[in-house]
Amino acid sequence: MLGSEADPKLPKKAIDVVLMVDVYHELSQPQQMLQRIRESLKDDGRLVLLEYRKEDPHIPIRSEHKMSVQEAKTEVEADGFRLDKVLNDLPRQHILIFVKNTM
Repeated sequence: MLGSEADPKLPKKAIDVVLMVDVYHELSQPQQMLQRIRESLKDDGRLVLLEYRKEDPHIPIRSEHKMSVQEAKTEVEADGFRLDKVLNDLPRQHILIFVKNTM
């Protein structure tokens, strides 16, 4: 399925998990994309972001290609999600698991 910069063109309420690996920080229209992703997720669906840790200056990635947990939380929660878990099992990236905010 070919999406656009603002819409992944996924069917509504049909997706269990959307996994974005080192992608979110590159979105040119993140709010629109998050709204469409939220619509595509089932009620118990999850959005999972893997992003390089901005909090760690020793990770050899340019800073504009990193995100802090707080940055991701602030941006994604503004579009109807809630940060459910942060996993730091990977050596350089956060695994941020968001669920749809039902409130």
